[in-house]
Amino acid sequence: MTAHLTTSISSRPPGHGAPGGSGRRRPLPPPALVVVAHGSRDPRALSTVRALLERVRALRPGLPVHLGHIELNEPLLTDTLAGLHARGTGRAVLVPLLFGRGHHVKQDIPGTAAVSPLRTRVAAPLGPHPLLVDALQARLTEAGWHTPADGATRRASAVVLAAAGSRDPESRADTARTAELLAQRLGVPVVPAYASAAAPTVPTVPEALRALAGRGRHRVAVASCFTAPGRFATECAAASPWITAAPLGTHPALARLLLHRYHQARTAPA
Repeated sequence: MTAHLTTSISSRPPGHGAPGGSGRRRPLPPPALVVVAHGSRDPRALSTVRALLERVRALRPGLPVHLGHIELNEPLLTDTLAGLHARGTGRAVLVPLLFGRGHHVKQDIPGTAAVSPLRTRVAAPLGPHPLLVDALQARLTEAGWHTPADGATRRASAVVLAAAGSRDPESRADTARTAELLAQRLGVPVVPAYASAAAPTVPTVPEALRALAGRGRHRVAVASCFTAPGRFATECAAASPWITAAPLGTHPALARLLLHRYHQARTAPA
């Protein structure tokens, strides 16, 4: 029984579970948090995601935190949900480790959850959100970014927000909104761009860099809206004329954002 944020994950009243020995009902355990990663052939991706989940567990001791992949890596989401059911888990909140409302968030993850015997909710993706911007800004600062103080340097500066890419218009809108939020923080233009030519209306990272250079902006950094190292992050760094931020990885703001989306989905009205 699955819903995207809105359907109740329990038919019992909130705060009630099976009767205890005294006749009083024991509180239900919290739903399991299942972080849903895309999956990657790069072995660094799996190790990075596992380390991120350890950060989440450290923030919420006692909360069951599990990992499921859409493809390419084990455990697959289907296997994670089946394992939870076999161990007697009744409820789960699936939080996409993805940054916009693309096909995986709107189709693949809800479709997998719908055939699971667990009572589930699917949370919103991680972007756009101020905590995501916190992580992006911090990674840029670590790479050497400093917002210019003088006007001439500011007019020569910009940032390209590199994302994986999607043909879904809502996903493109989410990436654009994240770029707007980051621009407000940095005080310079931030141009959303894709690591692949997924949508004709969104430039690739090299195209965005060339367009900015044509407008006289030569002090251009690349912000990596990727979870972990991999092909996209490597290609974007190779195209960058200046500094490139590292993938978001295990940044504390990303761990807090996963928990925030979990609580949003868990407490959403039925």
